[in-house]
Formats: sequence, structure tokens, C-alpha cells
Amino acid sequence: MKQGILPAQVDEVASLSEVPDPILTNEFEDFFENAAIALHFVGKDGTILRANRAELQMLGFTADEYVGRNIRDFHADQVAIGDILDRLSRREELKNHRARLRAKDGSTRWVEITSNVRALGDRFLNTRCITIDVTETVKAQELIREQERRLAITYENAAAGIVEANAEGQLLRVNSHLCDLLGYTQDELIGRSIFDRTFPADAEADREQYRRQVAGEIDSYTLEKRFVRKNGSVFWAVVNSSSVHDCDGSFRYAVRVQHDISERKRVEAALAKRAEEQGAIHRFTEMLQHARTQEDVYAPALDAIQRALQCQRASILLLDKNGRMKFVAWRGLSDTYRVAVEGHSPWSAESQDPQPICVDDAHQADLPEELKQAIQTEGIGAVYFIPITQGGRLLGKFMAYFDQPQEHSEQQIETGRTIARQLGFGIERIKGEIAAQRLAAIVESSHDAIVSKDLNGIILTWNRGAERLFGYSASEVLGKPITIIIPPDRLQEEPLILGRIRKGEIVDHFETVRRHKDGSLVDISLTISPVRDAAGRIVGASKIARDITAQKIAEAKVRDSERHLQDLLAAIPAAIYTTDEQGKITYFNEAAVELAGRTPVIGSDEWCVTWKLYWPDGTPLPHDQCPMAVSLREGRPVRGVEAIAERPDGTRIPFIPYPTPMRDAAGAIVGGINMLVDVSERKQAETQQRILLNELNHRVKNNMMMLKSLLSVAARTSQNSEARKTLDEASKRVATMAAAQRVLYDTPDASNFSAPLFLGAICETTKQVFPANVQLICDADPIQLPNDIAMPLALILNELLVNAVKHGSAGKASIIRVGVKQHGQKQVLTVEDEGSGFDLRAVRPSSSGLRLVEGLARQIGGIFEVERDPSRCIVIFSQAPGENGFDLKNGNV
Repeated sequence: MKQGILPAQVDEVASLSEVPDPILTNEFEDFFENAAIALHFVGKDGTILRANRAELQMLGFTADEYVGRNIRDFHADQVAIGDILDRLSRREELKNHRARLRAKDGSTRWVEITSNVRALGDRFLNTRCITIDVTETVKAQELIREQERRLAITYENAAAGIVEANAEGQLLRVNSHLCDLLGYTQDELIGRSIFDRTFPADAEADREQYRRQVAGEIDSYTLEKRFVRKNGSVFWAVVNSSSVHDCDGSFRYAVRVQHDISERKRVEAALAKRAEEQGAIHRFTEMLQHARTQEDVYAPALDAIQRALQCQRASILLLDKNGRMKFVAWRGLSDTYRVAVEGHSPWSAESQDPQPICVDDAHQADLPEELKQAIQTEGIGAVYFIPITQGGRLLGKFMAYFDQPQEHSEQQIETGRTIARQLGFGIERIKGEIAAQRLAAIVESSHDAIVSKDLNGIILTWNRGAERLFGYSASEVLGKPITIIIPPDRLQEEPLILGRIRKGEIVDHFETVRRHKDGSLVDISLTISPVRDAAGRIVGASKIARDITAQKIAEAKVRDSERHLQDLLAAIPAAIYTTDEQGKITYFNEAAVELAGRTPVIGSDEWCVTWKLYWPDGTPLPHDQCPMAVSLREGRPVRGVEAIAERPDGTRIPFIPYPTPMRDAAGAIVGGINMLVDVSERKQAETQQRILLNELNHRVKNNMMMLKSLLSVAARTSQNSEARKTLDEASKRVATMAAAQRVLYDTPDASNFSAPLFLGAICETTKQVFPANVQLICDADPIQLPNDIAMPLALILNELLVNAVKHGSAGKASIIRVGVKQHGQKQVLTVEDEGSGFDLRAVRPSSSGLRLVEGLARQIGGIFEVERDPSRCIVIFSQAPGENGFDLKNGNV
């Protein structure tokens, strides 16, 4: 018996040949003992008969400690090893069966076992086992599953609608919040376009921005648009769309976050409308000050009515001396209409405190038939009757006309009342009959405190707003000095104010404190103007005081909010600092001190809190060229940049900055905020991951080479010609897979491979077994394909090339052309020979190779076709880099 060969092995060799080949025996012995993967033999009862060096090193045992013991002693799961031995006793074959083994140091190693039975006739000799250590792979897979679970929970429970969309805008994934916003289920949304539920008027702007994003012109964008819910209702949302790129920097998909801003839009619309109303009223009030005739009042009044109430037409009617309503000004009304309705009034001339009347739908209104007919003929859909009164006495009315029916609001009516009051004031002032009363009414109706005083500070007038604000009635303060409401510590303000008034200056929005009758202090804003007599001499001052207590409270809340924000920034475990618009440091948190290894100097340090900066390649990065400096200089956030910070002690920290400019309400840059994220641990993890990947690729390559060697040896030693043919074909297929694996191993990209390199490697491997008179021409477009399809594509190519040599060349000199081309969104693999071709349907039943090609084509989501004259085999598939069309785990296309 040869040294190192088990008796059972000698029996097996002897059964193949009468005299064992010493070279072959030594080759098997050396292969077993020095193989790079763990190998062992186990007897039928579980006794370990032999183990190679790799298996002993993996578990830390010596041969004496391991060989001869029962394999059950080394398994952590007795049920699992019992099942393994039971299956092997039934001569079943195990492939990549996962189990746990106990090492000598007490640790547990996850392994994958591939084993089968070696027998001589009916005699069970032993089992042959290949053991691969996958402990680190199992740990990595568990970590990935946990991270994915947490990410999925966060994604689903985010308080915003989140979607993922491909380059065509189709929804790939949506979270529950978006489904709630739109009223659709996830199944109803997946596959639809992101623009489907967009309000039609807003779709084009979003579509254009998304086109630019997909084209790589922009990485992200933000816009506000409307969405249409399933029930037909519309809501506003702000959409933030950000690109996700593959390792080549190409667009992969977009992540879009939708926040419902319907309430904000409603408030903004209400505020805008209110501002427009106030603007119209203020403009009207300003114009009234310059009016010298009644006609000077009418045009600004019509402007204010149309602008504030947003009506299409308007008119003003006043009572004449006979108590009849007469048109004095109008816009957009026909003579026929004015003649038909003049004199009509919903109130009598003696009405006290008449109220506005709104006809929201003129066609449905309960009006006198003659008036209703005139309104409909004029094309009026709705009309408001707003009385113009003075002291509760009716002076006239103004009319606001709308082309379409509409529902009025209390705010509109109040705005109409305000315009009517101003209009009445202007008319009466011009008339001069009750100018003083009208002015007093304006003052009295104001919510603000309006007070007048002479140049000695003696109170002359005191309105109800002043009574509400300061608590004194007019009778209590008239004739007394204004200092009655000034706190002692503010008395010096009065002579300064009077001095400015004597100079003709206006004191505008002067914030101060005054004293209420009950002794409490009131925050107010003062606007004080000189009062002139008919000769233009300054004789006193008018003072408007506005209570700004609520404003002060709000400002205090803002200050509290700022303090809260600083506390929040200080609590964030990431380095954060702020600068002014010049780049001077204005704030930093403790994490920034820890990252920089120093305490920054506020107002002195510029751009960054770090001591020194470097680019990732180690070249110095000047502070005035750092990402924060670029962000402030160009007025934009800077993303996707990495840098290295050097501390004063010489240690270096890789980090990712997130500088963002801060702007005021006018949009001017007032400073910047930056967050520095320490990525030291991530860099270490990336290095470890690459080492693990290289080790895995190396082991796979060794496994394939070992398998090819085993198949070659088996083919050479087989006595059965059919078996030799099958083993030879299997050896060629493994060689093809090994060639594909080499391409994947040598590719720096972890997820994609180069089509030209792949095609060259497969063709070079395959043609080694072709006759010398067969020429192979390979041509591939410079495209990237996902790693997942490498093996199926390699096996397809091997089968088609073997078929072309066998049937296309028929032993004569010939040329075979192989190509991988990009056609639109599809990739096409072609193998063309000089043969006459064949009918796929006719030869399919008898050709296992072609059936294999069809099955592999379906696996990568493609189709297999055959053409004749010339003979051409074609596989059409569609695989984008970084994503594939099939599920390796479940085997589904």
C-alpha cells in the first residue's frame, strides 16, 4: 500500500486497474493533503478516517486530536449532523449544506458541506466531504438583514411620502404615508408614473426638471405642486427629488419626498388675499388724502373695490336730495343696464345701520323680476350691495359685480365694509359738511390708540383704541400731560420726541413701553407725525400707538427657539458649526471640538473649525477653498465631497462635510451651517469588505479549478464512452464558468463587468479545444453588465460556440463570429457560423444543449432565436448595470 493512501482508496484504484499508477496515486495524495479547502473522509458510523491540513487548521486541531474521533463530537447541532449522516447512509448527495462546527478554541464556525458516498458495489466505504468556512459570510449576511430591516421600518414610518422612481418616472417603491396622502394602495401605485396623479397645470414643470435630473444636468431639485387624490380632491405638496447613482455615476433611480403643505398654501393664499385687500385699502386711504373733489374719490374707490374684492365690474351710487340712488361712477356697465336699475335700492333712505346684501347666484336670487332680468342680460353671475353710511345713516352704496356665481365670505364683506367706510369718509370730507365728524369716526373706529397733543405734550384727543390700550377714558386724560402714561424711567423720551416733531420729523415705528391705568406696563410701537395748521405751521403731534405685546411674546419665543436649537445642535453627535457671510466662525458644538482636536476661536477662525485640511489623496486643502468657502461663495449647498482633517496632535480624520448657506427673508446670504461627519469607521469597513470579497473570489476560483481537474481526471479514467463525453462537456462548461469568474475577480467594480473583457475571456478559453482551422472573431460594445448574469451568459456562449464548431464548420476551415451589442434598451448576443443553420423546433427535442440555452436565456429575462442563411443564434436580453431581471434566491425571472 502506498504511503498516505487509505486501504479503501487502494481498493478503488485497484478496481480501475490491476496495477496502481504511482504518478496518479501521488497526484491524488498531494492534491488531498495540500488542497486550499478543507477535505475529510468519514466512515459509515461517523468516524473521521482522514482530514487534510486545511480542515485541521480551520478548526485548530492536530491530526491525533481529530482523526479517529466521531464527526458528531465536532458538530454544534446534533440534530443537524444526525440528519447529514442519515442522508449519506441512504447515499444521498449533499451540496453546500450549512452546519456549525466547534473549533478547539471553543468558537463556533459556520460551514457549508458538500459530501457524497464512496462505495464499492453494495459496500459502503466512506463519505467524501468538502467543508468551506462561511462564518464571516453568515455574520455579514445577518448584519445586512438587520440593516435592511431597520431601513425598511424607517422608510415605512417616515412622516412624509417617499417614493423611488426609475428613469422613465415609473414608481418602483412607495411608502405608506404617500398611500395615505393619495388614497391609493401600494399595488395601485407601483408601476405608475410619478406624473399620473399630478395636477395637469403643474405636470410640465415637474416633468422638465425630472428630465434634467435623469440626464445628469442636476442632482436634485425641489418644487411645489398639486396632487389629485383618488377621491378627486387636490392637495399641495413640496417635492424634493434626489438622484441615486450607480458606481459609474450614472442615474439609477430617484428618491422623491413629498410633504403635504396644503395648510400652508391655504394660509398663504388667505394671507395673500388679506394682504391684497389691505394693500387696496391702504392705497385707497392714501389716495383719499390727496382728493380735492368727489370725482377724485371715485376712481380710487373703484380701483380698491375691484382689487380688494377681485370683482370684474363695479359702480358707486349715492342718494340724491330726493332719496333716490343715482350712479356717480362705474366700470364695465352698459347704458341699458344703468338705466334699468338706477333708483333701485334694497334699503330705504331712512334705514339705520343697513347691512350688506350678497347675491351669490343672480340666476337663483329672489329679486324683483325687472331687476333680475336686467342683471342676467348684463351677464352678471353674482353681485354685492355694500351700503355707504355715516353714523348709521345711509349715504349710498357701491356695487361689486362678478361674471360667475361665487360664495361670499365674512372677510370679503368686512373688506367691503371697510372700503365703504373709507369711501363715505372721503365723500363727506370733500363735501365739507361733516369733515370733523368723519375724521373723528375714522379715529374712533381704529383699533390702534390714536392720540393728539400740542407741542407742550398736553393731550388734545383720545380715541376708543387709546381707552382700550391704556385704560383711561377720554374725560380722564384730556387736558393732561402725556406723561401720565409714561413710566418714570422713560420720561426722557418725551422731550426728545417733541424736539423732533418741532423740526417737522416723523417718528416712525418707535418701540417703547407705556403704563396702563392699573399700573401694568404695555409694549407699544409709536408712529408720531407733526400736525400743521392751515398756514403749514406745526402746532402739535398725532400719535398712533399699537400694542405689540403679542409681538414681543413671539420674539421671546423665537429667542427661546434659538436657544433650543443651539441645545439641539450641541446634543447632535456630529460636528456642527456656523459662520457669518464672511466665513467667520459664529458657533460650534462640542462634537466639532472633538473632531478638530482643538477649540475654535469665534470671530477669528474662518471657513472651518479644523487645524489643517487635506484632500483624500493627501494634497493640502487651503481653508479658503474648502467646501464651506465654496458654499458661501457660490451660494449653494455642497454635497458629495470628502476631506481629511488634521488635528494639532498630528492625527488625521476622514470626514464628509455638508455646508449649506443660510439666507434671510429677502434671500440674501447671512451665513452658513456645516456638519462634518466622521467616516473613519466606514473607511475601515470598506477596506475589510474588499478583503473579504477578494478572499471569496479567490476561493471560488480555486473551487472551479479543482472541479475542472476532478472532471478531467474522471473523464480520462472512465471506461464508458458516453460518460467520458458527458464529463468532457461538463469540464468545458466549468472552464467557461472559471473564465467568467476570472473576469469578475479582476473587475474593480463589485456589481458590474465589462462586456468586451468578458467576451474575450470566454472566447479565448473555449477556442483552446477547437480545431486549428476554426477562426474565432469576437466583437463587443463597450457596455457594462451586472455580475448576476455572468455565469448564465458564459454557459450560453459556450453551448452556442461548441454547437457552431460541431455543426457549422463540420471539420473544415471556417470562421465563427461572436458579438455582444447594445440595441436601445436591449443587449443582443449573436453567434454566427458558415453552416446552413437549423430549425430550432425540429432539433430542440434531441438537443439538451439547446434546451439548456433556452432555459438560461429565460433565467436572465431574455429570449433565444435562430436564423438561417447565414446560420445565426441570437439571445436578446435587457439588463441595466447594477440591477437584474431575475431573483437568484427564489429562481424567479
